[in-house]
Amino acid sequence: MDQGAFTADGCSVEVYRLLPPAGEPGIVHAAVPGGASILELGSGSGRITHGLLDLGHPVVAVDDSPEMLAHVRAETVCSKIEDLRLDRLFDAVLLGSHLVNTADEAVRAAFLAAARWHVSPGGRVLVEWHPPEWFETVRDGQGGRLGEVDLRLGEIVRDGDLLSAVVRYSSGDRWWSQPFTCRCLPLPALDAALTAAGLTFDRWCTADRTWFAALPA
Repeated sequence: MDQGAFTADGCSVEVYRLLPPAGEPGIVHAAVPGGASILELGSGSGRITHGLLDLGHPVVAVDDSPEMLAHVRAETVCSKIEDLRLDRLFDAVLLGSHLVNTADEAVRAAFLAAARWHVSPGGRVLVEWHPPEWFETVRDGQGGRLGEVDLRLGEIVRDGDLLSAVVRYSSGDRWWSQPFTCRCLPLPALDAALTAAGLTFDRWCTADRTWFAALPA
């Protein structure tokens, strides 16, 4: 079956259009002042962007997929995160989708550097990540439902601090699969990565420690 357009890293544009937010706009909204300007790194098709707009935040959405950005109802910038250098600062920079857990250390450093470059002196960088305990407990078949899409993890392989898996999305008779590899970051390694980027840990934004805020050092 025709599964539509895919991004360079294997994300289906169609499935991301189907996925609703899972509370992320509210998490971000609670962590920043009302009306705060937000730079969203890796926005995809606007799953979180549109919720933030509804909450009164001006958002600039960044993604390297023109196909994704075509569905975003906000100001957009087509760029890789690591190459982004806008001549603007923002009250908050959002780095979601567990991007900080990338297996590539150099890419992680570049992601955090881009976030630091664009955050105002009194602003915050808001990061979604897989905490270390997730790597210990995640199992094949784990998942749930978001809107009309069912998500399941499978083919989990652990190799030291790396975890590889395939996430399968399905909706009706349609399905998509996306492999990924991520790296576990113990708290000392996270602190070191933030420090190297000119950031410092601020606080956890959720009780399950899947979101945290960092401040420009």
